[in-house]
Amino acid sequence: MIKTLYKLLQVTFFLILLSTAALAEEHQVVIKKFKFIPAEITVKAGDSITWLNQEKRQYHSVWFAQSGDPEPDYIFPDETYTKTFNEAGEFPYRCGPHPKMTGIVHVN
Repeated sequence: MIKTLYKLLQVTFFLILLSTAALAEEHQVVIKKFKFIPAEITVKAGDSITWLNQEKRQYHSVWFAQSGDPEPDYIFPDETYTKTFNEAGEFPYRCGPHPKMTGIVHVN
């Protein structure tokens, strides 16, 4: 009986994890002409955003400095950077080398 209940709990937990992963979405922000497009994006907790650098020769970064994150590696042309947002909140970010390039992620 206990063994059967344990197996049932394992299966239930696995199905919950699977359904949660299936609900997460992938979003994209393009970096072009020294702008994040869109500069403001709203996602759900658990979603991921991939930034794609479409500049011809310029590198950038996606730095959540206000969150205390260290500046990540630069994103060179045709490269990407992906971040998953697990908590609700407002997450402003900027390009490290180009501080006037800014964006914000709203997570519900």
